[in-house]
Amino acid sequence: MGLLVVGSSCKRGHDNTGLEYAPQMYDAVGYEPYRQVKQNDINPMGLNMRLPATGTVARPNYQTKFGTGDSTSADLMLYNIPSDSMGISERVLKNPIPQTEQSLADGKVLYGRYCQHCHGEGGKGDGPVAAQYKGVPNYSSDALKTLNDGHIFHVITNGKGRMWPHGSQVTPDDRWKIVQYVHKLQQG
Repeated sequence: MGLLVVGSSCKRGHDNTGLEYAPQMYDAVGYEPYRQVKQNDINPMGLNMRLPATGTVARPNYQTKFGTGDSTSADLMLYNIPSDSMGISERVLKNPIPQTEQSLADGKVLYGRYCQHCHGEGGKGDGPVAAQYKGVPNYSSDALKTLNDGHIFHVITNGKGRMWPHGSQVTPDDRWKIVQYVHKLQQG
């Protein structure tokens, strides 16, 4: 019997693939996540997409309403600007959060939490980490006084030079508040 199987799977024709031991391994049935397949009897109720695991934290869509009673909303993220395209960020991105005393106060708190250890309390590049990592910039230097919203937001999101990206740690609306506070530090 074994000799018959081996002999029949070794025909010389180039179009003949012979016998396959486990065809489902070669021709897998992939389920498209946004399409229902009637043959899907693996998942509950025939759904291709699974329900999130218990305890999963939802990622917000970053649709935010600014101020109290303000009906203006802005899509704060999903700009889809590549990390190596700072010029695009400088030209396109504008801070959607109106500058208020509260947003500046929030920016100061967030700056103290995420930036002050390197850039220093006054933005002079004299934080405790800057003693180990040389080259931390001084925001009030002439070269950095003219940085616009898009540039600062891009650097916070994607990093630059020795600065690591903070996009996964700081939400977009918090990054914009930090941008406002950095502008205040740029003024000296």
